[in-house]
Amino acid sequence: MTIVPIVLFAIVGAFLVMILREISPQTAFFLTLVIAMILFYQAITLVARIIVPLEQLALLANVNVLFFATILKIIGIAYISEFGMQIAKDAGATSIAGKIELIGKLLILVLSIPIVLAVVQAIQKLLPT
Repeated sequence: MTIVPIVLFAIVGAFLVMILREISPQTAFFLTLVIAMILFYQAITLVARIIVPLEQLALLANVNVLFFATILKIIGIAYISEFGMQIAKDAGATSIAGKIELIGKLLILVLSIPIVLAVVQAIQKLLPT
């Protein structure tokens, strides 16, 4: 799927939400959620198509598979938490949106610790003792 149908779908959806918001705010939010889920599904299918080539590149570059998987998880957490945060903001729940952002950042920090430790260990090996 190219970008044009996706953007057109999103624009039409945005206009429908804008019109519905005046008539029925609850229905408008539900429609926003459905449109966002469809767009998110499109994003996930695009990401799934690039994972195998990225894995092949990681193998060619002799990148540790564990680190590669961790980096993919970190990217996924970033996108998913951003998606959830935007939905919460659209619903007017900015406090919940902030908590989603905080938890996403904390999860990324937790997942990145082994990579940071490996980098520090590699630097230590390079330094003369």
